[in-house]
Amino acid sequence: MKKELPEFHVQISHPENKYLIEFVSDSIRTLEGVRAGLPYGGTSGEWGESRKVWTEQHGTPIGADITYYAGYEDAFYHLDVNFPIDTIKDWTKRFYPSTEVEENHDELQEYIYDRKPSQRRAYIEFRDLVFGFAPKGMVVVWLCYGGTQKEVGRYQAQRVEDDQALEAKLFASWSMKRPEVRKMSLIQDASPEKWDNYRIKYFWKPAITSENKNFRLFWVLTEYFNAEYENKLRPMVLHPKKEKRAIPSLITFFWETGKGEKYEGRAFFNWQTTNEQFKNEDNRDNEIQIKIDADNRDFEVLLNGKSLETVNKRVFTTDREFKESYR
Repeated sequence: MKKELPEFHVQISHPENKYLIEFVSDSIRTLEGVRAGLPYGGTSGEWGESRKVWTEQHGTPIGADITYYAGYEDAFYHLDVNFPIDTIKDWTKRFYPSTEVEENHDELQEYIYDRKPSQRRAYIEFRDLVFGFAPKGMVVVWLCYGGTQKEVGRYQAQRVEDDQALEAKLFASWSMKRPEVRKMSLIQDASPEKWDNYRIKYFWKPAITSENKNFRLFWVLTEYFNAEYENKLRPMVLHPKKEKRAIPSLITFFWETGKGEKYEGRAFFNWQTTNEQFKNEDNRDNEIQIKIDADNRDFEVLLNGKSLETVNKRVFTTDREFKESYR
């Protein structure tokens, strides 16, 4: 029966290594009623990505019941939450593009529900249920589709006040006891504010252009501070939608201006300065504009025509081929 159910992996992440948590009990509720759970051990990786793969789980995840210990707060938390079921039903049926389609390039869509055999490598199904555990019981959940990751929601775990039974259960197999963990790991000012702020969104779209009349834009991959990311290919990338998006941490883009003139650009952003500039704009018609020089050596980044500070900018030559590459 499990082979007929949807398959997915579970990732358990934290913002930084100092915010590692350990689990006492866990259960992922599924629409089909089969049990699913978290990987063995504690959290790892970075915000929104654990960088670890565990045995595949089965079913459609619709909620979670998790009890865990945050040593840096010396606190046990209980998360008992249901995900928005209509959203989950819809999103787990979607396929998002990862590469160019094998057939007619003009048919590339933002996502599809019915993947043809010829689209199997181009469109990726829901693959990972990702949890992010931040201080003070903040938990964020995402769905990952390879090159696309979308936030399901932000949830609040409740601190367990009467935790003696949980302490006995967790520490029974540990070489260290609770006072030792507290002395070694306690962080007095642990706060979820930074990762809560990363979830702030504005209406905007990317606009990537060039002074070179032979410019062809092929692929844009945007990574956001809130751990979402999106993968846009031609022709979608030529007509980006203005949507509510978080602040980007990195925008990577590929273009050509002729045979043998293939380039990759990367723009890295600072959350604080970019967010401040968005707040000052205060409109629903925003564009992050990347204007590439005619000689392909550099580019400038602007927000609605005003210079936007970046942490770094890079341009590389590349051998990557696209269907509409110059031959």
